Amino acid sequence: MKSTYSKYAAKDDLFWLILRPWIFIPRVLYILLTFIFLFLRILFQGNSKNKNVQKNLSKYLFDVITDLGPCFIKLGQALSTRPDLVRQDWLTELTKLQDNLPAFDHKIALKIIEEELGSPANELFEEFPDSPIASASLGQVYKAKINNSYLAVKVQRPNLYFLIRRDVVILRFLGTFLSPLLPLNIGVGIGEIIDEFGRALFDEIDYQKEAENALRFANLFKENPNIFIPKLEKQFSSKRVITTSWIDGVKLRDRALLEENNLIPASFIKTCVISGLQQLFEFGYFHADPHPGNMFALKGGNADCGNLAYVDFGMMDTITNSDRLTLIKAIVHIINEEYYLLAEDFQKLGFLTKEQDLQKLVEPLKEVLGGSFGAEVGNFNLKNVTDKFSKLMYSYPFRVPSRFALIIRAVVSQEGLALRLDPEFKILKIAYPYIAKKLLTDNSEEILDILLEVVFDKEGQIQVEKVESLLNILFRDSENINSDLIPVANAGLKLFVSKKGSEVRKNLLLSLIKDEKLEFTDAKKLLALIRDTFSPLNIAKSAVQNIISTV
Repeated sequence: MKSTYSKYAAKDDLFWLILRPWIFIPRVLYILLTFIFLFLRILFQGNSKNKNVQKNLSKYLFDVITDLGPCFIKLGQALSTRPDLVRQDWLTELTKLQDNLPAFDHKIALKIIEEELGSPANELFEEFPDSPIASASLGQVYKAKINNSYLAVKVQRPNLYFLIRRDVVILRFLGTFLSPLLPLNIGVGIGEIIDEFGRALFDEIDYQKEAENALRFANLFKENPNIFIPKLEKQFSSKRVITTSWIDGVKLRDRALLEENNLIPASFIKTCVISGLQQLFEFGYFHADPHPGNMFALKGGNADCGNLAYVDFGMMDTITNSDRLTLIKAIVHIINEEYYLLAEDFQKLGFLTKEQDLQKLVEPLKEVLGGSFGAEVGNFNLKNVTDKFSKLMYSYPFRVPSRFALIIRAVVSQEGLALRLDPEFKILKIAYPYIAKKLLTDNSEEILDILLEVVFDKEGQIQVEKVESLLNILFRDSENINSDLIPVANAGLKLFVSKKGSEVRKNLLLSLIKDEKLEFTDAKKLLALIRDTFSPLNIAKSAVQNIISTV
């Protein structure tokens, strides 16, 4: 008999648990006491320089999270991706939360397979092992064989729906109750954030939903030669069992492991971050759980972009077109140091109320984000921004809209993964050129409107310095010049002569008129900038680089 699950419903689930006080009260007390003991032990031993003390403490932390169950393991996985937040000796232990958890009984797994797929595993597959090859928070994976091909068979942990339903209700109860005690304004609306987490978890335990996600994700990246998505085996998949082709790769755990396999860590960082930006800013559909256990480095690719495989599509989310475009605008406003417009972006996204006086935020935002692509870019990463924003959120009514909970989790996890491979990694060094290239090559109506805001001011005059800033960000090093120059030049030329380019041509003509006179100063500066950027020498370099990359 195949299982069926209900969707997450905060009020109904709370009512369900309150009617079962014999479950609710002991569990709440157990969680509170567990965290009190953990806090006290970290308080007294956390700063110890004794290696054995730290080793025992990290093991205790792992055991506590594992013992508390799937909901807390998912939270612990997010911590396991942040080498800048967690001590290295603790991090090593927390990394086991990704796919090295205690397995559940093999006989139970076989029973679930038979119940879900209608036949025993030894009849469905030519070879089926006696133990899993990996065990994670929600299931364990077996390496099976059929028709001389290996498959990854993921079997869900037993009683998972009950455990998640119970603990999400309790997390929401405790979070809402304790939120006034939190030092940050992020405590406002914490119940909604936990609701978002709960909905994602309920979706994640429905493997039929995960199968649909995998097919959709694969379709989005079908033209990208550097991204690989395992093939879904529908005949061996159901609500609690999902089967895909086997990925023969190296997990993105640490730099040494990649180098041992003759793989270049930096190439996978770039593929990982660019694919993440594509999900967020192009597709509006993203993998919300990109930890090292869900991403594999594959052979092939090149020194610039390595081949990367994604697995586990249970926790996915979408971003609306409006939010996506506002985020792009926000990044452009950071580049151009337009902090009032950035505050407007935050307001539109829901991080600020409509009643907030935005002018008061200009200087604080400048203090937090100023110079993010200038002299201070070497110190710019999400942890530094988060540390600065903590003070800002304490003084001003910032809040995190619930719909951004998984986006923030995904971005933070992805930057943490990159930092594991390269401690000097700075996400803006990839994100800014990506946004610049998107503005200069994407001819969609929405992106064209944003580009026009950059090129022309409210009076229709050319903002040469902002165009120069955009080009400098994209072409500030020879690598980007070689790879991106011709695509940008082609896109710009096509746009200018196209029907869509009529707005650009009209604004250029209007910008030549100042005080009812023709004024060519800004136009000359713009032409000089274009001439220097797209010089014959640079075009030749780009052509050679493109030829080399295709060989």
